Amino acid sequence: MSTTEAPVRVLLVSHYYPPHLGGVENVVRQEAVRLAAAGAEVTVLTSGERSSSTLEEGVRVVRVAAWNGAEKAGVPFPVLAPTVLTTALRLARRADVVHLHDCLYLTSWAAGLAALLTRTPHLLTQHVGMVQHPSAVVRGVQQAVYAVAGRALLRRARRVITLNASVAAFVLRHGARPERAVHLANGVDTELFRPAADADERARARKEFGLPEDRPLVLFAGRLVPKKGFDLLLAAHGPAAGHDLVFAGDGDSAPLAGRAGVHHLGTLTPERLAVLYRACDVFALPSTAEGFPLTVQEAMASGLPVLTTDDPGYAPYALDRGLVRLVERDPEVLRAALAALTGDQELRERMGRYSRGYATGSFDWTEHAATLLRWYREHRG
Repeated sequence: MSTTEAPVRVLLVSHYYPPHLGGVENVVRQEAVRLAAAGAEVTVLTSGERSSSTLEEGVRVVRVAAWNGAEKAGVPFPVLAPTVLTTALRLARRADVVHLHDCLYLTSWAAGLAALLTRTPHLLTQHVGMVQHPSAVVRGVQQAVYAVAGRALLRRARRVITLNASVAAFVLRHGARPERAVHLANGVDTELFRPAADADERARARKEFGLPEDRPLVLFAGRLVPKKGFDLLLAAHGPAAGHDLVFAGDGDSAPLAGRAGVHHLGTLTPERLAVLYRACDVFALPSTAEGFPLTVQEAMASGLPVLTTDDPGYAPYALDRGLVRLVERDPEVLRAALAALTGDQELRERMGRYSRGYATGSFDWTEHAATLLRWYREHRG
């Protein structure tokens, strides 16, 4: 940045932010911290148990009080106090650019309206498309939101940022201007998420979590909801399986209780999750409509072989399909693929080396932030 150029004042908007745990909030935190380190003046608008404004890692974090009871039913949708609109107006008025994360949430609606009223340009990162939730009511609400508020936000956005081909197609169907749609991969902290240095470190990690030392471990990290495919992994795990399953995440844990060879560790901080990756042998995430989730990037950075869904969203990443297993969401297919991986250490090692090399070469947060900063400067008034 030129010494004569004023810092870009950016308002990042997300329905959740750490210490709340999850993928989107981790992405927004990384963007916020990296942008601040690059010289931007960063404010985050998000939800919280109570309204507050704090300085965290060089970032001003403004939380609006919200009711979060729906998350217990598997619907992560905070309902914010009415002050979210006046707060968004105040913050948008002093920002050069507003960056919304996902158009499904009240935070984005309020900040999008505030950007319109204050004539502040906005960008929008869309993380996912339609979630095939088991509840018809939830699916109907999603469709209505995307058809109205979502379409308006996507249409007005100076840039619509997507992480994979499936979501790129989704935003175009819902109003995004084709010439404004761009692909930008998330980064990953390759120092935090790294392979185990040796067998001793892996053994210590297993002991820390109370995991068996003499069994291959297949890790699932994510919410325990059908969209993520945890139920498919359970269905694929019979009494004769040659591996144990390890689940890290919250949600409906009842199907996991009392199952032989199944370990549930609950929701973990990124630091604890990084240790768990190093304890395990394979990462499996048979999710749907996600493309390239952050946990897959973390697993690759941790040097784990990856087994995930054969989703067209992976197309922009040009993965070597011989070294990343992209399979159908079918228990029998998963069973066969996991048996092949857990039974072949040499294959796991080759896949793990590929994973680590791909992550270090392709997922750089500093480069990600530099790209955002360039776009912000381009679009600020």
